[in-house]
Amino acid sequence: MVRSKPKQQRRAKADGAPEPRFDPCGDRYYPSGLMDDLRNGGSGPGPEGESSGPPARLDRKVYEKELTRLQVELVKMQYWAKATGFRLIVLFEGRDAAGKGGTIKRITEPLNPRGCRVVALGTPSDQQKSQWYFQRYVEHSPSAGEIVIFDRSWYNRAGVERVMGFCSAQQVEEFLQSCPELERMLVRCGIVLLKYWFSVSDQEQESRFRSRINDPTRRWKLSPMDLEARQRWVEFSHAKDEMFRHTNIPEAPWFTVEADDKRRARLNCISHLLSKVPYTDMTPPAVKLPPRPKAVAMDRPPRWEQFFVPNRYP
Repeated sequence: MVRSKPKQQRRAKADGAPEPRFDPCGDRYYPSGLMDDLRNGGSGPGPEGESSGPPARLDRKVYEKELTRLQVELVKMQYWAKATGFRLIVLFEGRDAAGKGGTIKRITEPLNPRGCRVVALGTPSDQQKSQWYFQRYVEHSPSAGEIVIFDRSWYNRAGVERVMGFCSAQQVEEFLQSCPELERMLVRCGIVLLKYWFSVSDQEQESRFRSRINDPTRRWKLSPMDLEARQRWVEFSHAKDEMFRHTNIPEAPWFTVEADDKRRARLNCISHLLSKVPYTDMTPPAVKLPPRPKAVAMDRPPRWEQFFVPNRYP
């Protein structure tokens, strides 16, 4: 049976206006076309890695205003999650310098760290290498009322480890078979699993790499591994495509974030995350501060017995 287009789409086409870029039949969205429309001198849509000019940035005032609104909603969501015992895992994957860390920072900034944890694991130890591959990730699963954000996750095996030769072909094949089963288990036990892939063009990644090199406070973000991965862009593209084919399951689909414009990427990602949690506003009422009690005479040690930080900025 062929599904006819909704009346809204038929009318838009008849009027000569562009059709809406969404699929009304489910939670699957076509690329927004934002990066294609905003590239200066762009030549139209192209696959990840084909660049045709820098995108126009979202106005800072608009960005900051909307970010503040979304962060208030994140706090409401956390209150609701704690009250209901909701459990959430959010995975952030993508190429180096795609903007994952900045988005994670804006998500966690207003939240109570006791209920929202960021997991960014380093190189596995010899003991961990001998364990079940998923073991060191699963132990970070959320308890009731917790939000756990993975800054890179078990998908390292399908990406970095595979392309850089840190694991065998058999280990990659086992991962691609086991990963969907693990994620189905997590979802069946009541955990909501969101997976975000930050997509960045080669030109934008190159620009961000150079800005890190020129900024001493951000130079640590550019490791020798990042430089080596830069030389293997095509290999990473093939690895990502195969990873999506095996792990883009209905229970935990991948959501791609167009990340050439960091501001838009952050807002789009946070807004989408909020749309996936059925929270209600459970923010407690503001506390009324009682008047301070009257001061009572006290014997205090002299100030000259204390050590003070020098006032270098009078």
